[in-house]
Amino acid sequence: MRTLNLGILAHVDAGKTSLTERLLHDAGVIDEIGSVDAGSTQTDTSTLERRRGITIRSAVVSFPIDGVTVNLIDTPGHPDFIAEVERALAVLDGAVLVVSAVEGVQPQTRILLRTLRRMRIPTLLFVNKVDRGGAHPDRVLADVAAKLDVVPVAMTRVRGAGTRSAEVTPYGPAELAPSVLAALAEYDDELLAAYVDGTPVSYRRLRAALAAAVAQVRVHPAYVGSAITGAGVAELTAAIAELLPAAAGDEHAPAAGLVFKIDRDPAGAKRAYVRMTAGTVRVRERLRVGAPEAKVTAIEVVGRGPAQAVVAGEIGVLAGLAEARIGDAVGDPPPGAERVFAPPTLSTVVSPLRPGDRAALHAALTELADQDPLIDLRQDDVRGEIHVSLYGEVQKEVIAATLAEEYGVVVTFADTATICLERPAGTGEAAEVIATGDNPFLATVGLRVEPAPVGSGVTFRLGVELGSLPYSFVRAIEETVHEALGQGLHGWRVTDCLVTLTRSGYWARQSHAHAVFDKSMSSTAGDFRNLTPLVLMAALREAGTRVYEPALRFHLDVPADTYAAVSTLLAKLRAEIEVTVPRGDTYRLTGLVPAARVHELERRLPGLSRGEGALDTAFGRYQPVAGPPPERARTDANPLDRREYLLRVQRHVGA
Repeated sequence: MRTLNLGILAHVDAGKTSLTERLLHDAGVIDEIGSVDAGSTQTDTSTLERRRGITIRSAVVSFPIDGVTVNLIDTPGHPDFIAEVERALAVLDGAVLVVSAVEGVQPQTRILLRTLRRMRIPTLLFVNKVDRGGAHPDRVLADVAAKLDVVPVAMTRVRGAGTRSAEVTPYGPAELAPSVLAALAEYDDELLAAYVDGTPVSYRRLRAALAAAVAQVRVHPAYVGSAITGAGVAELTAAIAELLPAAAGDEHAPAAGLVFKIDRDPAGAKRAYVRMTAGTVRVRERLRVGAPEAKVTAIEVVGRGPAQAVVAGEIGVLAGLAEARIGDAVGDPPPGAERVFAPPTLSTVVSPLRPGDRAALHAALTELADQDPLIDLRQDDVRGEIHVSLYGEVQKEVIAATLAEEYGVVVTFADTATICLERPAGTGEAAEVIATGDNPFLATVGLRVEPAPVGSGVTFRLGVELGSLPYSFVRAIEETVHEALGQGLHGWRVTDCLVTLTRSGYWARQSHAHAVFDKSMSSTAGDFRNLTPLVLMAALREAGTRVYEPALRFHLDVPADTYAAVSTLLAKLRAEIEVTVPRGDTYRLTGLVPAARVHELERRLPGLSRGEGALDTAFGRYQPVAGPPPERARTDANPLDRREYLLRVQRHVGA
């Protein structure tokens, strides 16, 4: 049986979870359709999801359609959880994008479809809520074509839109052929000739060409209906099996896959959800996930239950991978497994309401960070503060509620701040030698820091002879380099740099007779871990760094007569308008705006545009900060201050 890993995506409240319930009910998986409002849905499993009526974490359920096993991944719709959405997208074969027939194209709809197209994921459109008052499915499809710059091909029609008795029927072959032919002619020379000459084309040929164009993300078949009444869902279900490409992969190739979800079983043991793209993984097999190897102790295949193996195309829930994290590659990284989701741009300090809960809070946040690595937990031992990264205020509320309800820890949050980063401005070198100057550690370390291509992260390499230093010492230096670069000259994470070990040395027991140290002493990995931050920061200080702030890419539609006022505001907010396109009585503006200024733009836009401005944003890039670089309080022993650092480190070692 073929397998299709399917995503259901939508702007919040467009009816995504309701559609999931309807699909499961129609497939016979559940006896009764759950209600979002009543908190009885199959995929919103946490108390918090049920109470708030929104999906927070991806859920996976399975059902059959016409010989295809569909693994349905129900993803969050709120923009604060866009990273959760994009993690799920990395494992999909196809998607259904739900659009409300009442509210129409909304900001998150645009973001989701742009992401789907960027990741080349075949997508069907479902215009939902045709039974609601104010439903205008035809107008919505016209807006989809105009606002989303895609080619929707209407496959069904509705009679009685806006009423509970709305009926959906598919277009017949004769009615459908012209629109399908017109949409596909641009991509198929044979069909183009038929379209120009008026030559008839068989319906079977058109359907095959339509499926091929969907797989190539050239067109988007559009269906209308109601997830609540079930109208139009049967036609969508048939299209899922017919038009979306099933999973592919060689089960005899080396094992490869991607961890896209982490949860825990009732006993608290970690479970990793893995989409297999190639090969086979078996129970008791040792598996490389990320860096370490671990033994798989149990496998559950979504759609099949407990199993001895999971093969290419399937989703397996693997036990025993205690160190697995979301985004880790299984075996050889699959194509497209590179990080595509936007980084969080906000940070806040979270504090327990009861001081005695500090340890419990840290343990709880550590567990939550397993499920969402972008929380990026940072502990400031100097000030006793715990920092977390965020996408928005709703995420902050969700974290607070989760900590209170699932862990019994009540917390408060400080105001959010924008997360910046640092990149080396030039090249710098530094070195410390054993028993020379005031180096108190039994280690010699020399490092060179230089810029690397944007997006490359941090690369560590050896510039000394291989084998000149025990591997454990090299590993200690490398790990410490990555850790120390979490805070640069201005306190922000340093990235896009190359760090080279240029000098090394150590003492073995009784291999020296220097008067400063006892002859029985020898170098340890701790000496290298303690010395490396001093050398690294000295090299970084010589290189210098620039601070970069996140900028969000915006798409903004405003009435034409408000364009001048809105563009003036954008200039004051240091926004960069890249493209301005007139669209009848409106203008569409596209560009970049500093993330720190987005809240003010959102606040002032309704007044300037008479409430008609439509804004959506997504992460764009990091750009140099204008003016004095912002500083972030350090949470480490501060190797930029040698005296303070040595006092704290030696006090810690002595303890």
